[in-house]
Amino acid sequence: MPGAARNAFRRTTTGAAAPGKIGRHDSTTDEEAEMPTPYRYVTPVPTDAAAGLIAQVYAQIASDFGMARMPLFLTLSPAPEVLASTWAMLRESLLAGQAPRAAKEVVATGVSLANKCPFCVDAHTVLLHATGEHELAETVARGERPSDPEHARLFTWATGTATSGQAPPCPPGHAAEYIGTALAFHFINRMVSSLLTDDLLPAGLQRSRLVRGIGGRALARTVRRRLPRGEALPLLRGLPSGPVPAWAAGTPAGTAFTALRAAAGEGGHLLDDTARDAVVEAVAGWDGEHPSLSGWPAGPLEDVAPAQRPAARLALLAALAPYRVTDADVAAWREAGGGRSDADLVRLLAFGAITAVRRIEAALVVPVS
Repeated sequence: MPGAARNAFRRTTTGAAAPGKIGRHDSTTDEEAEMPTPYRYVTPVPTDAAAGLIAQVYAQIASDFGMARMPLFLTLSPAPEVLASTWAMLRESLLAGQAPRAAKEVVATGVSLANKCPFCVDAHTVLLHATGEHELAETVARGERPSDPEHARLFTWATGTATSGQAPPCPPGHAAEYIGTALAFHFINRMVSSLLTDDLLPAGLQRSRLVRGIGGRALARTVRRRLPRGEALPLLRGLPSGPVPAWAAGTPAGTAFTALRAAAGEGGHLLDDTARDAVVEAVAGWDGEHPSLSGWPAGPLEDVAPAQRPAARLALLAALAPYRVTDADVAAWREAGGGRSDADLVRLLAFGAITAVRRIEAALVVPVS
């Protein structure tokens, strides 16, 4: 079993991207070609066919994250500006900086648990194993409070970021990294839940503690090195930006967040004014809890024109309940739009996701330095 588990992890995270979904490559074995992939609605740009900004992002991910093939970033690749800004936000908050990596992985996993994103919970359980914190990894994966007081406070804060509006329990100099990590995962969870299946590895192998430990050991060298800050920012040149929020003033995470906020916000242009306003207003009135199944999201969209409802529904689902996006929702949107592109789908979902993130950000209490 250990050899099979190790091979499954390597096939999923290294080499050309997801051959079963996006086409056969010369380096792909018959076994790999038949592997199920996590991609639901988007055909990613393969790693061996990427060019320009997409290739630059892929190269930095492979170098800094230790994985050449990461499903989240592959599924964002049809929209290069969303891909680059999402990666920059993740790198400059979670991977780089001074706050302990294991503590930031606790935050990433806690947010993912609160957002019901099993794919991200499993992925960051593996990364917690990679830091050497094996018991912490399994404790957090079960949704239990860590025994270490600092980790416990951060876990409680992370799981409540959508509802409590509290500052992170940490030294002021680390606050931007923890807030940035939390906001990054509020965005990432929504994109993952909308666009990927729940399985990080084929047949759900990642739910085995043995497999998670093996994956962690494979990534340990990369995860445990301290990355210099700011190296993702050149990828953002020429992309839209905006004012840096107070919680991140003077930090690379702040620059990355403004780029993500602007790039994802551009997806709002895929809705007419009435539909866009309906989504924004519904999110503004959100209490941070998971919406009721009964009558939602039809109620908030009752004034939206029928032709716009499929797009507005997808955006609102991405914002507040991305795990409820279905094949029928995407098919209805494509039919209403006369055959929308994968890039449009990524951008529309990103608009919904960043609308929720901005609501969460606005409620956070920024610590005083």
